[in-house]
Amino acid sequence: MSSLPSPESSATCPVAHPLDQGPDGVNRPGLYKNAQYHALRETDTGVVEIIRANGTPGKLVTRYDDVKKVLRQEGCSREAALDVDDVGLEGTLLGLDGDNHAAVRNVVKDCFTPQAIEKRRGEIENRAAMQLKAMLDQGEPVDLMETFAIPLTLETISDMLGLPQPDRLQFRQWGEAFLANSALTRADTDASALAMAGYLATLIEQRRQEPTADLLSQIAVGGAHLPPDRLLMLPIALVLGGWEATASSIGTFTQVLLTHPYAEHESAYAYLIDHPEMIPGAVTELERMFSTSAGDDMPRRVIRQMRLPSGAHLQPGEVVIPSHDAANFDPRVFPDPHRIDFARSPNKHLSFGHGPHHCIGRHLGHMEVEVAIGLLIRELPTLRLAISSQDIQYKAGHAVSGPIKLPVAWS
Repeated sequence: MSSLPSPESSATCPVAHPLDQGPDGVNRPGLYKNAQYHALRETDTGVVEIIRANGTPGKLVTRYDDVKKVLRQEGCSREAALDVDDVGLEGTLLGLDGDNHAAVRNVVKDCFTPQAIEKRRGEIENRAAMQLKAMLDQGEPVDLMETFAIPLTLETISDMLGLPQPDRLQFRQWGEAFLANSALTRADTDASALAMAGYLATLIEQRRQEPTADLLSQIAVGGAHLPPDRLLMLPIALVLGGWEATASSIGTFTQVLLTHPYAEHESAYAYLIDHPEMIPGAVTELERMFSTSAGDDMPRRVIRQMRLPSGAHLQPGEVVIPSHDAANFDPRVFPDPHRIDFARSPNKHLSFGHGPHHCIGRHLGHMEVEVAIGLLIRELPTLRLAISSQDIQYKAGHAVSGPIKLPVAWS
């Protein structure tokens, strides 16, 4: 089983956050998490003082049990930390707590249960097969992101919502601008959000007058009691969360599988060709080790004194950032955490969050990745990268990490 390079970083405080930001303020993300996470996790309680990119102080929480407690919001609040956010999240699932959060989430939560998502497996498999055929018809080499991963995930969530086919390219452009949270100005991201909101306001009103069987109709009718801003931000969150992160996971995980040895096989990809029954466990392990959620979890503000399992004390008013990237490698929970182990059990990673703000689309995203990887393994046993892995560029200044392009070939 493959292991990642051992971390060799030392910890200093306060630490510049995000950890992948260089001294010139430029993010330099890549395939592996910053080794400093692992050094910080093993210092004292693993709760470390940081200076955020916007100059505000905070504390980074790195150990698994501590991160889970913060994510459960026992004594801290997402909504109370909006004043230190770098992007506008007011009225979104990520920017609400308690009853306000539940009122928005309850409108669509039944559509994203494991049972509801499993019923969509056939249509997702069919869409993936059609998209793979379109990719193969283009000839090699091709960009796996642009010809397979992005179309698959964007079309899946767009179909669920019922977005008109001719408008999906525009929606993608708005979404990319909105997610590029440090590559564009706040005015640019706000403009994209306003454009999306205006477009969706028209669609929602149409669905309210003439409901159909899509998710947007459920939002329009079932969410009629919500304030307008929360109603409009719900489908925006679903599109962005259900497209970009999942597509990036397909690309990232494919790169890992093609470039890392596993067991006695030259690559983990070759191993899965011989052991396709291990694909579900492989996807879960890759989610743990190669999460595509950039920059740790969203900040929380402490609203009452907290004592974390590590013994660290958090005081009211402090801003804390729980790090799933650090927690997912905590050796107290994951033995030999830098070793890729497709049979790891249990594997309760935190890449989709935990508690009231856990990712509502986690089951959909996991299934899409599982279907995509399974299809590639079955139909393209000779798949390979068309360039060196070291030459693959990763998105910088973006809410979602992952390769910008993933050139592949198969002959």
